[in-house]
Amino acid sequence: MATHCRFCNSQLEHVVVDLGLSPVSNRFRDMPSADHEGQMFYPLKVMVCDTCWLVQLTDVTTPPHFDENYAYFSSFSVSWLAHAKRYADMMQEKLNLGPDALVVEVASNDGYLLQYFKKAGIKVLGIEPSANVAAHAKEQHGIESIVDFFGENLGKSLREKGVSANLIAGNNVLAHVPDINDFIAGIELILAPDGTVTFEFPHLLQMLTLGQFDTIYHEHYSYLSLLTVEKVLNAHGLSVYGVEELPTHGGSLRVFAKHTNSDVQDNTLAKQLEKVRRDEATARLNSHAGYSAFAARPAQCKADLLAFLIEARKQGKTVCGYGAPAKGNTMLDYCGIGPELLPFTTDLSPQKQGKFLPGANIPVHDPSVITETRPDYILILPWNLRDEIEAQLKDARDWGGKFVVAVPELEIF
Repeated sequence: MATHCRFCNSQLEHVVVDLGLSPVSNRFRDMPSADHEGQMFYPLKVMVCDTCWLVQLTDVTTPPHFDENYAYFSSFSVSWLAHAKRYADMMQEKLNLGPDALVVEVASNDGYLLQYFKKAGIKVLGIEPSANVAAHAKEQHGIESIVDFFGENLGKSLREKGVSANLIAGNNVLAHVPDINDFIAGIELILAPDGTVTFEFPHLLQMLTLGQFDTIYHEHYSYLSLLTVEKVLNAHGLSVYGVEELPTHGGSLRVFAKHTNSDVQDNTLAKQLEKVRRDEATARLNSHAGYSAFAARPAQCKADLLAFLIEARKQGKTVCGYGAPAKGNTMLDYCGIGPELLPFTTDLSPQKQGKFLPGANIPVHDPSVITETRPDYILILPWNLRDEIEAQLKDARDWGGKFVVAVPELEIF
């Protein structure tokens, strides 16, 4: 159990929210062994540092969830692929990237992003700790990946081999690293003198404002504000020169950073940087007042969702789930929902089909089962993709099916 801040080492004293005990969110269970195989549960308690305002988990588990059987493949979301393509096109134009440039992605997953740079004739390198998704990147897109966790030691090794990246992308990885100082130290080593590094991460301000407690799980060691990210980068010789606000994951930031002594700048992004700084100051993210109201949000969500599911069962209505994301597992486990209230969920990823959700023991099927069973309600667990999923399942309207999301508040539509 961590008692000190993972960035500045100050004593942690202020609890943001305590979600009790929960299994590792992407550690799916095999069906044959689900009934008798034990599960490990870990504390899911979030605290905020009074010195640097880094919001963080107190329990730092080892990362077995990033092993050779890691279940998350980025390419199964059409909207995420479109998001990646827009980013690749934008960065090629902004940085004037050509065939002599090098783009490195840390946590490159299955090649969902680097494929677009590679198709444009730009050199790419992936760094990905999970062997199975790295293999997919090689097989499907011809993208070479270093299968390892990134940090200062790997950064030194790559620098000694001449790696100097014009662009480093870190999409939804910064929150996943236990040692944030080690990670950023490695980034600084392989970034070219006038290079740019971008980080995308769910914005803490949105999580607090909208009550997005289901974004809390063991893979997310940190919950990031611009305020804190600037402190972390500055401590390692990097400076933020711009920001974009994004709709992904319920509200994210894309931070653009450079070496502190670099002349790289972007006036449009700089204006957004100032806006987000003002927004966070208004929300008082540099004081306890900015965090005090969040703790009550999970209990309200739990009460509303359980009331809906119990009433649906009383009325003889059928409910199934769509998606098997980590955020859904956090919500279901916190709410105490199992197959008695949600008989099954579905997911496009073959790596999740035929498995049980961790903790909840809810089976995961192919989405075709929804058409076969025609449920009255479909609970969308990845609520940030609600529009994409509603479009995929538009035929459910033909039998009177309705959609449900539980976060940020219960909505039936």
